[in-house]
Amino acid sequence: MLALSRRMPAALLAMLVPLATWASADRPLLIRDGYIMPMTPGGQDLPRGDVLIRGDTIVAVGEKLSVPDAEIIDAKGRFVLPGFVDAHSHLWVTTLRGQFRNAGGKFFPVSNALGSKMQPDDIYTAMYTGALELLNGGITTSGDFFDNVRGPAWAEAGFSALRDAGIRAIMYYGGPDKSTRFPVDLNHATALAARQDPLVKVGLAWRLPRQLNDEQNWAVRDREYRWAKARGLPIQVHVSGDADAMFEALIARRYLAPSVTLVHATNARASQLQALNHAGASLAITPLSEQRVGYGLTRLDHFDGVTRIGFGIDGNSLAGSGDMFATMRLAALTLSGATADESRPDPRQLLIMATRGGAETLGLDKETGSLAPGKRADIQIISPDSLTMSGYGGGDPAALLLYSAQPHNVATVIINGRIVKQDGKLNAVDLAEVLATAQRSAEALQQRAVE
Repeated sequence: MLALSRRMPAALLAMLVPLATWASADRPLLIRDGYIMPMTPGGQDLPRGDVLIRGDTIVAVGEKLSVPDAEIIDAKGRFVLPGFVDAHSHLWVTTLRGQFRNAGGKFFPVSNALGSKMQPDDIYTAMYTGALELLNGGITTSGDFFDNVRGPAWAEAGFSALRDAGIRAIMYYGGPDKSTRFPVDLNHATALAARQDPLVKVGLAWRLPRQLNDEQNWAVRDREYRWAKARGLPIQVHVSGDADAMFEALIARRYLAPSVTLVHATNARASQLQALNHAGASLAITPLSEQRVGYGLTRLDHFDGVTRIGFGIDGNSLAGSGDMFATMRLAALTLSGATADESRPDPRQLLIMATRGGAETLGLDKETGSLAPGKRADIQIISPDSLTMSGYGGGDPAALLLYSAQPHNVATVIINGRIVKQDGKLNAVDLAEVLATAQRSAEALQQRAVE
């Protein structure tokens, strides 16, 4: 049970009890007769294929696999593809939904004010609920930029929430602002990273100084950066607001590296994106949030040539929901509208960005992001049996998923070989209690904010 459990309300403990019963099945698991979309480089779809899982690993992808002792998932008439990878998010804002009202309540001042009132229990509730929402929509991995760590208890709560939800994740550990008031507790972050959880890893949520000529602040940031680099931990950093100057500072100070993911960079110059590629760094773009907060249009053609690029949700409440289908769809429609070209983009490319591309962005592509022997079994099965996907008689399955699928079409989700959603419902989750706890936390937070 959690180290925090003694301080958690009974409602949260009640949500955790069923999760302790999760275990990998002793029998192999065979997904049979589905439309397999492996998302491997150069890979071909299998219109009637199978995926065999043993333990936490995919061991075979093919046709008419014979495994007499396997547990069978009948995927006939359904689409089988890797779980989506959310390359950048802020799950701690999940319980702030409805607070961002454009001119009436802009994201940054509202989230900063309410975030300062959140206690570890609130963090756990928000991140656990948000992670379940991602799972429900076929997202099996999240790069969570946890920039509201106000002490070790907050970090413990976030880590535990991700672990208990059962999602694969990198929890990027970071403070709540760009000043030096909340430097990363490197001792605690080191201990957390050393736990070697099978699903949840630790990285650095790196914040650049608000004033880019503040050398005292840079000294703190440099120490954090070198701490992460020395331990081989992944790093994410926002490039937004004064984005051009921030990007130039990263280049000039030689901080770009394969372990570094830049986030947003919506209007980056070609020379900056070339520097990103040359350094082997990656980029996470978040179309829903970028356009909502006014960073500009997220045009995919602007990032042509970026080698490692993936989609992020950027916080369920800011994006509206943890919906990768909506994220892909907005990116596609923005490009076709901006270029007045109905043929753009290629739907398959969007699906690749949401799966293998996201895994490459996070440096997890050896583990997840595609269906291939040796990869972890992170899989979603999408059912077209709904009004929103009705009338499909053949054609381009990638276009069907891009423009018509929604989270409720995700019938089955498997993470690390465990079935976490089946027949359209999350397993071992008391959803009514989860929703009630989230509601109580959100209401209490609002009350605290006005006291």
